Amino acid sequence: MNTLPQNAQETKIEGATVPFYTYEEDGVNYLYFDSSKTGHPEPMINAMAGLKALEDGQKLVMVNHKAPMGLFPKIEADYDYEVIELENGLFKIVFSKKTDAAGATDYDDTACNG
Repeated sequence: MNTLPQNAQETKIEGATVPFYTYEEDGVNYLYFDSSKTGHPEPMINAMAGLKALEDGQKLVMVNHKAPMGLFPKIEADYDYEVIELENGLFKIVFSKKTDAAGATDYDDTACNG
């Protein structure tokens, strides 16, 4: 199951270790990356890089081999997220910045504790 739309364009994200892409779907702009084939700590590094790069109104899509449970407590003051298990056993996590974000996320905290 390929979750990256055909209209996606590769984009450069500072600090990322995997390719990132942008695309629009149903009027929403997305930033996307797939860390499902990477090992610790790359999913956390790329998630933080992607969240830091999000523009207003944009959502971040992460595809990973599991839900990044160590990430959620680090970002929950500023981001909402939805975890979706895909048919192929991978997980798709969709992040969006809260309208009342506290600005508490430390994007340099890439230690994986979960």
